[in-house]
Amino acid sequence: MNSTTKHLLHCTLLITVIVTFEVFSGGIKIDENSFTLVDPWTEYGQLATVLLYLLRFLTLLTLPQVLFNFCGLVFYNAFPEKVVLKGSPLLAPFICIRVVTRGDFPDLVKTNVLRNMNTCLDTGLENFLIEVVTDKAVNLSQHRRIREIVVPKEYKTRTGALFKSRALQYCLEDNVNVLNDSDWIVHLDEETLLTENSVRGIINFVLDGKHPFGQGLITYANENVVNWLTTLADSFRVSDDMGKLRLQFKLFHKPLFSWKGSYVVTQVSAERSVSFDNGIDGSVAEDCFFAMRAFSQGYTFNFIEGEMYEKSPFTLLDFLQQRKRWLQGILLVVHSKMIPFKHKLLLGISVYSWVTMPLSTSNIIFAALYPIPCPNLVDFVCAFIAAINIYMYVFGVIKSFSLYRFGLLRFLACVLGAVCTIPVNVVIENVAVIWGLVGKKHKFYVVQKDVRVLETV
Repeated sequence: MNSTTKHLLHCTLLITVIVTFEVFSGGIKIDENSFTLVDPWTEYGQLATVLLYLLRFLTLLTLPQVLFNFCGLVFYNAFPEKVVLKGSPLLAPFICIRVVTRGDFPDLVKTNVLRNMNTCLDTGLENFLIEVVTDKAVNLSQHRRIREIVVPKEYKTRTGALFKSRALQYCLEDNVNVLNDSDWIVHLDEETLLTENSVRGIINFVLDGKHPFGQGLITYANENVVNWLTTLADSFRVSDDMGKLRLQFKLFHKPLFSWKGSYVVTQVSAERSVSFDNGIDGSVAEDCFFAMRAFSQGYTFNFIEGEMYEKSPFTLLDFLQQRKRWLQGILLVVHSKMIPFKHKLLLGISVYSWVTMPLSTSNIIFAALYPIPCPNLVDFVCAFIAAINIYMYVFGVIKSFSLYRFGLLRFLACVLGAVCTIPVNVVIENVAVIWGLVGKKHKFYVVQKDVRVLETV
């Protein structure tokens, strides 16, 4: 089955899910039973009615990102063929693959550095270096393609940046940086694995050279799955990459909703100009702050073909902590005076749809107990939003899990499992919101990343 056929089948399934959900939820009125005949002002009173309508309309905050996800999944081939090199890897500019770590998982770092180096060599890339930037020495083997940078404990940036921002800024200091302005950096987390497809995509991106920043797809169901619940929940993120992220970069070439912190490709001159030295508020979600600053300075972005591999958090507590940090960090970005309002408008709408999630999800209960009549368009849009969000889990599994590897029955079980994780994920996201709003903001929680540590406990 070729990629075009797969994409058409995916679009057909998406439209089927939307129409089915619209009909059964009342978004599309097919008979008189679809209409709410209650007069809420008389039945519930003025205050209760106003609150019920406010809760209903809060759902619309997610509409911009839902539309981006829908358009990205439909208008661009969701199952592209393998990346084909558009030029010789020998002609590619110098590429530095930079991994930032605290040094808590040295064995994982050593293993992945070797795997990623071999992946680059197998793809034909020659002009590259792997840099590991760490707070604690991991004692990597001496190799001409590997450089270990230990950030001194006494190092401080001009604005007092912390955590990953501090380490990334240290690499840009004149007495540490060995790269030319025309070179490129591929930023990875310590658990991120390159694929030959992603290396070819990066080579094509840097050979093109039209945009100083780029990012691609990360999937989470590769090799051994450690935690099925968190992996299936992360299928939503896969769809988010293929939908919203891809559309904003391929069509607008702007990080309208920000980007991720791994699989980040930057040109050295642009990265040094934007800088990671953004104070404590820019240190919790340093990737988001960096993207917004680059956006405000007029830099352009593009989507990079080819996927990389990561693993989902190993425990539900890590999953919760991860989401909490993201929420807190993005809120700091949205509230920062360093980012102009017009550049963070869509990001602000997106994060506040997340902040108000405990209120908007309460519609599930209140809509059943206290139905209210809404304009047909509002009912249609609310059902559309719900249908797209449900399908995001389905598509994420289809994109992440191999039918040939798992077989038809296990594959369908994974699709069903992803849908079944939605209630659990909603609860976790709600807890993360409440905890994030009341908890300490300037904290950087690092999840467990080395599965071998779990196996020896």
